[in-house]
Amino acid sequence: MNRRNFLGTSLGLGALSVLGVNACAAKVKPVGLQLYTLREQIQKEGIEPILAQVAKLGYKEVENFGYNGGKFFGKTPAEYLKILKDNGLKAPSGHTLTARSAQVKGMDGLTSNWQRVVDDAAAIGQEYVIIAFLFPDERKPDDYKQLVDLLGKGQEVVKKAGMTLGYHNHDFEFNERVDDQMPYELILKNTTVQMEMDLYWISKTGQNPTDYFAKYPGRFPLWHVKDMAKTPEKEFAEVGTGSIDFAAIFAKASEAGMKHYFVEQDVCKRPPLESIKISIDNIQKASWG
Repeated sequence: MNRRNFLGTSLGLGALSVLGVNACAAKVKPVGLQLYTLREQIQKEGIEPILAQVAKLGYKEVENFGYNGGKFFGKTPAEYLKILKDNGLKAPSGHTLTARSAQVKGMDGLTSNWQRVVDDAAAIGQEYVIIAFLFPDERKPDDYKQLVDLLGKGQEVVKKAGMTLGYHNHDFEFNERVDDQMPYELILKNTTVQMEMDLYWISKTGQNPTDYFAKYPGRFPLWHVKDMAKTPEKEFAEVGTGSIDFAAIFAKASEAGMKHYFVEQDVCKRPPLESIKISIDNIQKASWG
């Protein structure tokens, strides 16, 4: 039995409070990182040294991006899995695309080599396969309606592999309309896919994440934890340095069904490795983190 468990069982929650130990800390999920934050570093240095640095900072999980042609960051599933294990990391989730856009012609995704995408995700231990982004040329009303059908068909393949299909939002799913309905609502109401809620993007649109947790409980097992600067531009910021009330959002984690969360910062004003260190340090110090 480790020290925290010993204290919890022998002294009780009241004594933990007196000792200054956060009784909720034992329930916190391992902090994850969406590797897109380090895309330029990965391209320059390769995935091995970057994952070693990520693990050294205290991250326990990562979320993949850019899978294509049977490779994760240029590595076969077996090679990539070994690198993860060597660094004590897991990749419970990975991003992919619909592959419908002309901007990613020939790339694997929901409509191209989907079985291979799913099989390779399963081979590295992913629990979730997430549709990451819709390009502007796949956001017409009919595109969204077709997406509902594509998600349903794609979900069947993912389920057979023992995983879960999900969808990651940006801001356009709340700002656009399909028959007077937000695309985000269209997906929630007409599919059973799980949602990876990006807390920055939904907050930037003026929506409240907890309203969605209450309306669709259990549909949000994955979160992107990213902060919004306290500036007129509302740019990306290191977690804990901006305006998003993470304490209020994390208080509803159970209602949301949250199982994993990933730090992400699309754009950093300082070296990205410094940014992700600030974020995880602030999470570890926070009462909600």
